[in-house]
Amino acid sequence: MKDNYPHLHEEQLESTQVFRGRLLDVRLDRVRLPDGQETRREYVRHQGAVVVIAQLDDGRLLFVRQHRYPLRRSILELPAGKIDPGEAILDTATRELLEETGHQAAEWRYLGVMHPCVGYSDERIEIFLARGVRREAEPTLDSGEFLDVLSLSLDDALRAVRSGELTDAKTITGLFWAEKAILAGW
Repeated sequence: MKDNYPHLHEEQLESTQVFRGRLLDVRLDRVRLPDGQETRREYVRHQGAVVVIAQLDDGRLLFVRQHRYPLRRSILELPAGKIDPGEAILDTATRELLEETGHQAAEWRYLGVMHPCVGYSDERIEIFLARGVRREAEPTLDSGEFLDVLSLSLDDALRAVRSGELTDAKTITGLFWAEKAILAGW
């Protein structure tokens, strides 16, 4: 997307890779600010991800519960996963839904994109609504991945957001998108 605010633009002068892992690429850049001063910007490069709002025929939504090490607790989330290099985002959504839950969908609708951590990361998460969702297989989890699959009504999921039980940003955003799409009759 084009930046239509050139008076706010920061020019990259130098970029240094501080760390590269399987998931993250940490960068330290030297930049020129709009007023001409120079400063440093630390940020995380991320390959992008998808989140899937998978609606079963009875209206319930699929969720996964998994331990998130940085938070030191298990978190309730919509199915999601990283976009592989060169992979189309719908292919990622289809793959992640099947791998994490064992389900496939007959209908897909792209809802939008979110940037969950704009202050320190370029991560983007593409949001999909899947309908006609049916169990096709057992989940095939990645090595080191452990999760439970469950379903909740949209009302119960939104209640979990309001109570503070559900705190994952991509899931909250996905649920608010789902509420609009489902109530609009798609």
